[in-house]
Amino acid sequence: MNLDVYLKELEELVNIDSGSKIPKGVDKVCDLLFKKFEGLNLIVKKHYISDDAGHCLEIRNKDNENIDILILGHMDTVFGEGESTKRPFTIKDNRAYGPGVVDMKSALLCIYYAIEELINEDNLNKSICIAFNCDEEISSIYSRELLEDLGRKSKYALILEPARANGAFVANRKGVMKYKIEFKGVASHSGNNHKEGKSAINELAHWVLNLHKLTNYEKGTTVNVGIINGGSSANVVCPYASCEVDIRVTCKEEADKIDKAINELKNNIHTQGVEVVINGGLKRPPMPMTKEREDLHKIVEEAGKEENINVHWTDAGGGSDGNIVASVGACVVDAIGPIGGLAHNEKEYLEIESIEPSIRLLKNIIKKLS
Repeated sequence: MNLDVYLKELEELVNIDSGSKIPKGVDKVCDLLFKKFEGLNLIVKKHYISDDAGHCLEIRNKDNENIDILILGHMDTVFGEGESTKRPFTIKDNRAYGPGVVDMKSALLCIYYAIEELINEDNLNKSICIAFNCDEEISSIYSRELLEDLGRKSKYALILEPARANGAFVANRKGVMKYKIEFKGVASHSGNNHKEGKSAINELAHWVLNLHKLTNYEKGTTVNVGIINGGSSANVVCPYASCEVDIRVTCKEEADKIDKAINELKNNIHTQGVEVVINGGLKRPPMPMTKEREDLHKIVEEAGKEENINVHWTDAGGGSDGNIVASVGACVVDAIGPIGGLAHNEKEYLEIESIEPSIRLLKNIIKKLS
């Protein structure tokens, strides 16, 4: 791998606005990667999944039903149109900057170069499937079915999300639950007919307090009402309000308990005459440790030791596509991509010195699993 060539290719990818809600940008990234992997004489195909999303990319070395090693990445970022024009790819003090530079466009190229080198060394023996989706940053709402299908067929799954700023990989991930709750009341003049009104905001306020009571730090459960909307004028009893809720849990049992508790709140409406509509649920299942994953972690640690790479672990409150494929049976190791920090931030960065070790580690993991 020539680092100068890699960085020029990374610059091209980063300078494409490929936010989850910019399908044409995701497809530009997809087209570039399609050509690169096709040049390795691999089986490459695009997956159309929705008019509202870009394509997904699937790459295989063998036309097998079952997959020995699934390698996952995503082509989308959290940023909107025009972000790469405002702050294009730059390099300063051995760090690269730009939208999606570490989350996770750098890893897409690391995967390519690891596979290229394995092919050149005649070391790509197992059935390998690489999948890049278009909507990971919005919980893979369009590509989930594809990911679940690939996960069911896979023995192992390597998730190339970025390593943490301190170089740690991710051991366990919390599950992610999302809800939108709507409150439908009755409007009235707040001066002349206040009593006839049924305030949606009043009901919402009680729900916010009750929802936050579901947080349990000892169990690792957090509930956050992050967005509330409602009202049109101070002199109108509010007929409509809504809130959006983000919940993180460590196990499926806790997710079921929280979902039940939220729906039971409908049985205790505080503001009579207000209708409550709940939409949502578990978007990414928790990814707890298992014996199989512990064994895989040991293999990764051995691979790192052989490459003089310090492999260490941390837990994460955020989800990844690893949660999805783990929930259908794949044995997952997560966040083994290049090192960086401040993802989803205008100061997001990639440690350039971590690129080459990331490629070496991925290669050695694949060899050991073969």
